[in-house]
Formats: sequence, C-alpha cells, structure tokens
Amino acid sequence: MKPHWILLAAALGAGEVAVGDDLRIGLIGLDTSHVIAFTKVLNDPAQPGHVAGGRVVAAFKGGSPDVESSRTRVDDYTHQLQADFGVRICDTIGELCGQVDAVMLESVDGRPHLWQAIPVILAGKPLFIDKPMAGSLGDVLAIFDLAARHGVPVFSASSLRYGRHTQAVRQGAIGNVRRAETTSPYHVEPKHPDLFWYGIHGVESLFTVMGRGCVSVTRGTTADGLVEVTGAWEGGRIGIYRESKGYGGRAEGDHGAMD
Repeated sequence: MKPHWILLAAALGAGEVAVGDDLRIGLIGLDTSHVIAFTKVLNDPAQPGHVAGGRVVAAFKGGSPDVESSRTRVDDYTHQLQADFGVRICDTIGELCGQVDAVMLESVDGRPHLWQAIPVILAGKPLFIDKPMAGSLGDVLAIFDLAARHGVPVFSASSLRYGRHTQAVRQGAIGNVRRAETTSPYHVEPKHPDLFWYGIHGVESLFTVMGRGCVSVTRGTTADGLVEVTGAWEGGRIGIYRESKGYGGRAEGDHGAMD
C-alpha cells in the first residue's frame, strides 16, 4: 500500500500549503473501513507504512440508509475517528472544505459521489475519490469535466495499480504487452453497475499493464459460470478480466512474461 500513499500525498499536495505545514486532509463518507486505515497511516507516526506530511483533521459523515454496508458501519467509524484521532465532524461539505487543504471522498456508495464532489471542486480542493468512482459512467464523466473546467486535480485508483510486478510490466520489463489476464473477487452491490463495486480491482490492474486503446469489450462467463470480460486493444492485443476468489494476473510481452 505504501507506493499508493506516496502518490496520493503528492497528488493532494497540489494545494497551496505553507512550507513545513502538514497538509490538512478532510474525509467525506465515513461508512468504509478505509477511513480508519487511511487515517492511521497518515496521522500515526508509529503506524507501519506511515506517510508524513498530511493529517486527517475533519470529516463529513455521509452514509446511505439503503446500502447495508453503509448503514451498519457509518456510526461506529464516525465515533472511532472522533475518539481515537480527534477528527472534527462537520455538518456540511462546504464547512469541511473551509477547514482543509485537500479532500478524500470515501463514501462506499458511489451514487452520491457526483454531488459530494461538486462543492469540493468548486472550492478548488484537490480530490481523491475511492472506489467506486461513481454510480454511473455519466457521473464519472461529469466529475472529470467539472474538475478540468476548474483546474482542480482529481484522481481515483485501486491500490492494485501500484503493485510491484504490475508497475514493472507497465514500465517495460517484458516489452510491449501483447496479452494480459487479471483476476480479482467479483462482489456486486445491487445499486451499482456490474464491475463498478469490486471488479474494478482486477480491471484496473489490466488497464495498468495494457494501457489505453481498448476498442471493444465482450462480457461472458467461464465454463464454471464465473464472470469473464475480454477486451480487444488496438494492434490485435488482448486483455482479459476473470472473476476469482483471489487476486492475480499474467502478462505476455515481446521480451517474456510476468505473473
């Protein structure tokens, strides 16, 4: 996870912060274990993988009553952030933006991400959006369009993008990648499209090594009924994502292969 956090800290550091000051980070959506894990690694110097230079100082609770994984966790995580880290809970996102230099949008439900991102972008705060990026492709495009028009840095990523072998392949360790296959768990949430909820982890690994240029996608199933999605890239290259209980992958290039 540490490479992911180094990149995150650098990206969020685009805001105007006095030299020597910690970056003040705000959280939106306290209904995922990520808010505890990320606050620990940023705020606690004794934490393995600690990243110095930024602290979570404020948060907006959020929460989705119609999503079980949100409804059953948001109160406990909110209390833990207050009790263990002294994080201030704000009544509105606008209030939050007035107290921080950058924002991490962590709401486990992707559907409110667009309306939660809008005031952050309009306030000019660099923004990281955890998965799922949003609740629909239209919302994803709207977020990036608004950010581009206002010149505000925004990014979203699975930590699997920064795996050691994944990055080695991306940086040319096996030459031009001709074919790649990745696997990850495939959990679905009824209010989110297909791969948005959890398949994103395997899909992001695939695009990390294959790059841009996917021209068509075919969704099917394996012989044992698991999800299998095949993408055709420019130049005849092939990328495949498969549902699996674990995480993995293999890439084949001009100069060899790597798992």
